[in-house]
Amino acid sequence: MFKRTSGALAAGLLASLLVAAPTPAVGASVVSAPLVSSQTAAAEIATFWLGDGGANLAAATPYAVQTAVDQITTGGGFSSDTKPGSTVPSAPSGTGTAKPGTPATAGKVFFVGADGHPHWCTGTAVTSQYRNLVATAAHCVYDTETTGSTLTKWVFVPGYADGAAPSGLYVGKQLFGHYDFDVYRDYDRDYAFVAVYGGVVTSATGGLANFGRLVDNVGGQGVAWSQPVDSTVDVFGYPAGPHPDGKRPYTGETLESSGGVTTTATAPSLKGERLLAVGSPFTGEGSLGSSWLVRYDKASGRGYLAGLTISVADTDADLRYDTSLSSYFDGEAAAVYSAASAVWSGAVLPG
Repeated sequence: MFKRTSGALAAGLLASLLVAAPTPAVGASVVSAPLVSSQTAAAEIATFWLGDGGANLAAATPYAVQTAVDQITTGGGFSSDTKPGSTVPSAPSGTGTAKPGTPATAGKVFFVGADGHPHWCTGTAVTSQYRNLVATAAHCVYDTETTGSTLTKWVFVPGYADGAAPSGLYVGKQLFGHYDFDVYRDYDRDYAFVAVYGGVVTSATGGLANFGRLVDNVGGQGVAWSQPVDSTVDVFGYPAGPHPDGKRPYTGETLESSGGVTTTATAPSLKGERLLAVGSPFTGEGSLGSSWLVRYDKASGRGYLAGLTISVADTDADLRYDTSLSSYFDGEAAAVYSAASAVWSGAVLPG
């Protein structure tokens, strides 16, 4: 079901990139998988989510798979496999819909889980050649509860609010991830990039209408890899679940932010040996896939994606989550991004 490509091939795919090209690590392993079989199927997925006034969007609950770990160790160190690098952020073609000081690129990824019910994580639009790429945690695309499967009816809704898609709904077409997560569930590689079809909205007659490319509509964050392990990051996501004490400080309806200086971390329950940690009060449910942005500019709402929330932890045992975890973006993460960046997806509807 999944297609594996080498880091060398991923580099070749980027020969025509219009942004600064990542340098993949030697031996990096990239896997890809289709998320939808055809444009007709993509239209059916869009109708599933937008139909009945967005009833299925409103009914979705935050994904509750691998949202927290019971023990982590911070500090120590590891070396990167390549020199630091980045691609530049992309501005939207229009004025956008985000509130001042918040990134219009942030939104929710929706899907149907192994339980047959609709769920969501956080996702982020990132820059790419065809302005059509979304980043999120790999386990918000791969179905880790069913071997060899992807989550179904996968879409991205930037700026989601109250069942509405103010900047369009984007159906996932092709998933790109790391071989080690696909095969071994190695959470050191818990990141994914999804090429999405052009956006759709509900037309005046109740059907679907094309709405343009994702990054044209909301802009795209740059992507950075092999950054210093003590970088300052701004974290953006939609936390919604309870703390261990049962309190729910977040509703999941509003984009929240936190941030701080990252450090290295290990998490035995995730088999994670090359992770980053940052102080954050976010709960795990809802915030999975939250963007970790370095060099974030509040005025433009753009920075460089250097991590994604994959889990959270309560490090001082006070029954309140206080730390978020991310895979470290190194040259192998750059190779996955490279392959995804060069994929054209087109529009859901003809014309």
